Amino acid sequence: MRLPPSDLQAWRELNRETVADCRIFTVERSFAASPFDGTPHAFHRIRSVDWVQILPITADDEAVLVRQYRHGTQRFTLELVGGLIDEGEDPATAALRECLEETGYRVRTARPLGVVNPNPALFTNRLHCFYALAAEPESAIQNTGTEFTEAVLVPVSELEGLLVSGEIDHALVAATLWRYLSLHRSR
Repeated sequence: MRLPPSDLQAWRELNRETVADCRIFTVERSFAASPFDGTPHAFHRIRSVDWVQILPITADDEAVLVRQYRHGTQRFTLELVGGLIDEGEDPATAALRECLEETGYRVRTARPLGVVNPNPALFTNRLHCFYALAAEPESAIQNTGTEFTEAVLVPVSELEGLLVSGEIDHALVAATLWRYLSLHRSR
């Protein structure tokens, strides 16, 4: 399906300034002129490098997920492997690296599931989504000082139920998993 063209016009940025540097992202204030009447308005956005997520799947058709504590919600979540793309790093390479670091499972090839905007109202970056087959345990989890993960094996056939029940409720994880499930239902 092709959407009809739009008559909407883009806002014209007048200037911007960094208001907070939070180590892994910055917060900027942007002043932009309305395309309708030229009135300037202030907007805030979060600038970050791009992110990756990967759904590793074992030979036994089990998804390798991670459980970890999240400070935003102050609770444990069940998620896909994911993280920041290092400067100059290819997204697929970053996904393979994150998988080994966060789960101890090695995958050889990251297969693309597309790219999504985490929240275009606030974030400037994109999320590169992948899946990988033949995930095998290889090493211990390599957590850093602020990240502690636990690998959890879940049959791929149970992923939809975890999404529908809300057990998996991270929006970006859900987007990647629904995309995977819609493309691979016949497995």
